[in-house]
Amino acid sequence: MLYFTKVTKSICKKNTLSRAFLLFSILTIAFNLSGCGETIGTNTNYLSAIQTEVSAPVSYMKMSRSGIIMAPDLNTETYSYLAENSFKDSLTSPLSTFSADVDTASYSNVRRMLRDDSYPVAGAVRVEEMINYFSYDYPQPQDGTPVAVYQELSECPWNSEHQLLHIGLQAKKIDMSQAPQANLVFLIDVSGSMHDDLLLVKRSLKLLTEVMSAKDRISIVVYAGASGMILPPTTASDKQTILAALDKLESGGATAGSEGIELAYELAEKNFIEGGNNRIILATDGDFNVGLTSEDALVRLISKKREKGIYLTVLGFGMLNYDDVTSEALADHGNGNYAYIDNLLEAKKVLVTQAGATLVTVAKDVKLQVEFNPAQVKAYRLIGYENRLLNNEDFADDSKDAGDMGAGHTVTALYEIIPQLGSSDNSDSLRYQQQTHTSLAAGNELAYVKYRYKAPTSDTSELLSFVVDKQVIPFDQSSENQRFAAAVAAWAMLLKDSAFKGSIDFDWITQTARNAKGTDLQGERAEFVQLVELSKLLKPKNKSSDI
Repeated sequence: MLYFTKVTKSICKKNTLSRAFLLFSILTIAFNLSGCGETIGTNTNYLSAIQTEVSAPVSYMKMSRSGIIMAPDLNTETYSYLAENSFKDSLTSPLSTFSADVDTASYSNVRRMLRDDSYPVAGAVRVEEMINYFSYDYPQPQDGTPVAVYQELSECPWNSEHQLLHIGLQAKKIDMSQAPQANLVFLIDVSGSMHDDLLLVKRSLKLLTEVMSAKDRISIVVYAGASGMILPPTTASDKQTILAALDKLESGGATAGSEGIELAYELAEKNFIEGGNNRIILATDGDFNVGLTSEDALVRLISKKREKGIYLTVLGFGMLNYDDVTSEALADHGNGNYAYIDNLLEAKKVLVTQAGATLVTVAKDVKLQVEFNPAQVKAYRLIGYENRLLNNEDFADDSKDAGDMGAGHTVTALYEIIPQLGSSDNSDSLRYQQQTHTSLAAGNELAYVKYRYKAPTSDTSELLSFVVDKQVIPFDQSSENQRFAAAVAAWAMLLKDSAFKGSIDFDWITQTARNAKGTDLQGERAEFVQLVELSKLLKPKNKSSDI
């Protein structure tokens, strides 16, 4: 249930920041003069109104990364606040159905906040994206299937009376030299608010350009007060021309995002490659405030183009006015993934190291449905995925959109389970529901997992399934996959001040993650430990979790 949609945003657009700053300055001067014995008729309601409409206090002058003195910061970052999944009775609600999610934006955005010495707001923390930021040691697909599965059941570390079920999907890896020919359109926000981050955008897209095959084509469209094509379709063999076009980009103006998206899709359609990778790479802070900016209208446009085989990947940049809500919605409906780029190393991870996962779809509309055995499971809770839940009937409906998996992607889902201490009877048409004293229900089966996916060019899904046995491993004897994923989930719950965080504290997370780092070739798990320690130091004193 979405109970708070957007943080204040409408009055703090780019084209009104200067007026807000001017008004703030006048009122501040008036206030100071009044304290020196001067009598000025200052209406303090105006100042209150500004502080109310702006989502964070106004700070004083600051130096930007580029060395330019900036006006006071007006924090209008926008996030959705979703009620957490609660425990479901397996007798009355035996099915749990959700879409796969390969987005990772939440983790890198939270990292950016912590690096800026700010404790993350709860809406910025999406547990599944925190978990899925990391790769896990899952088996590779066999027999020509694009997706392999992984399962593990252990004790739950934050509640000793519960269990933790780990379900993983692993998409097949590909050699990028064998990837389909790409028709990419770089759609770049060059509005005034992107001034401080445009250099990072350019460097990020240069990294991607360098790894593209000579047969691929790249176009560049920009948008601000007006939209335009900066670079017509150019083969990646002519890298110098593409890099030079990126170098020339400058920021300025308000954000006519919808116009830019329409132009980018027009260009992608005109140069469409049958059987190829036709994709728009949108680099933006997500703040569309000029023209047709309704999120619903943009989603309809992107969904329509998705059906024509043109996908959308969103790369988020920036701070203070960053619109996480719109960025995520656009990527979700564009059959693409959503990543937040907070530094050049993250750009390398997303666009170079994981280029196949970001750019090449190997399985689309991936859905999972778990049926819990009420003879073994009293109740269950899906950890995260609140905005990926599907109706049970949507699982077999191939017209319903779901998440896509790129080459090498992993998807991880955790369930907290309350085991059944007694037996019960029920009659239904499901696997375990006909009679709980049947051999299936009374046996060792804890759950029955089904998953569907479509080949990239197919409209018909394939159905696969597997059984989860009730063999429970002590948590400290479980795999590194299980222990590290649990540590990430526990950290996300602490950051959100979750009602389900149980007995976990920061020190337990740090120790568990440190002991489950594995080889950690890229140092990502070691960095996670550092972020946990930093969040412990930054946690506001009024938060209920112990420091």
